[in-house]
Amino acid sequence: MRGLILWLVLAAGLAQAQTREVNPADLELTVTIENAEVTPFQGEMVLVTIHGVYRRHITREKLIQPALEGFNWMQLGEDHWYETQVRGKKVKNFKRRMALFPEQAGKLTIDPFVHHLTLTDEGDDWFDHDIRSQPLTINVDPAPQMDGWWLPVRRLEISDQWSNAPDQLQEGEGVLRIIRIRAVGASPDMIPPMPELTSPSAMIFPHPEQRLVELSPQGPVSIAFWRWTIRPGRSRSAILEPLTFDYFDTTTRQAHSATITAQRVAMDEANLPEPVPPPASATQRTALIAGTGIIALFIGFLVLLLGRNFSGLKRLQAIPVFNPLYRRLRRAARNGDLAGTRRTAVAILQEDGRCPETTKLLRQFDNAVFGSIDTAPDTLRFAREFLLATSNRSRKPSGA
Repeated sequence: MRGLILWLVLAAGLAQAQTREVNPADLELTVTIENAEVTPFQGEMVLVTIHGVYRRHITREKLIQPALEGFNWMQLGEDHWYETQVRGKKVKNFKRRMALFPEQAGKLTIDPFVHHLTLTDEGDDWFDHDIRSQPLTINVDPAPQMDGWWLPVRRLEISDQWSNAPDQLQEGEGVLRIIRIRAVGASPDMIPPMPELTSPSAMIFPHPEQRLVELSPQGPVSIAFWRWTIRPGRSRSAILEPLTFDYFDTTTRQAHSATITAQRVAMDEANLPEPVPPPASATQRTALIAGTGIIALFIGFLVLLLGRNFSGLKRLQAIPVFNPLYRRLRRAARNGDLAGTRRTAVAILQEDGRCPETTKLLRQFDNAVFGSIDTAPDTLRFAREFLLATSNRSRKPSGA
């Protein structure tokens, strides 16, 4: 009887021990590298996926991460658990995404990840069991020699925004410029520091830069904001110098240069008061009176030369210096006033008459303004050619 009892105890212990045996095929943990066929550069993002497949009931779990020596790293979101079916049976899946950034060149090893699991046997008793991934070795190339900042990214986006129109400022008004850098596949510290914005004449006040990061399955998305408040100098108009920095596209494996173009910052001349000239000194008044007298003598000489009748005065007005319409056309052209330029040109034609050359120039001007090509006409060139054609016509003898 005692022998039978002893046999039953040993059999029960043996059965329990067998239920705690884990088939290696029931628990798997793998680490894979995305685009493993590409040798990354130092500092370039390496995407890693830790994937567990479990065919046993799991009570508790904890993934123990290796030291990852030689890497900066970032976990891309929370761990993801989900179920799949294999041969009609439910299988639990575990997934974690990580971005690794090699800090040095050469061979680097990703040591095993260890998943510490608490399993249950047939008697609902808990027991611990660890599974390990295989170690991985990757080759890392040195970062290319560059004059500027080394920035390897999957994608780079740049936007240049202004708080208001930079070339239509009011008296004493400034404008806030915000440049936004969005780098996919880079950590915030990899974006170059905020550059110095320069201008020969503008007043520039930099603000502290801001940086943040968003996590995505494709890697971290780092965003930097560069901000300046800008005001034109005494000239009421200033040019901001362009900004340029280099980056490396890890998708196409090509280096590029990003340029943020130059920008004009200016007061709105239409809303500015006319400058008041300073009072003239006695010497200046004397010079002004003398100059006025010389001009009057010159005009009188021209009147005598052209004749004493009104036809001579009309020919005098054809000279660009004396015709107010000619001066108005030049002023509108200098200001880039398209409507004023055309309106004044039509007024000149109504006064002096049309000719094939001036008609052609006006038609070309209208085509540039109202045509499908999104390019503004060169008002200064139009005014110069239009006035030249008008002057040549007025100098021709009648009947020619």
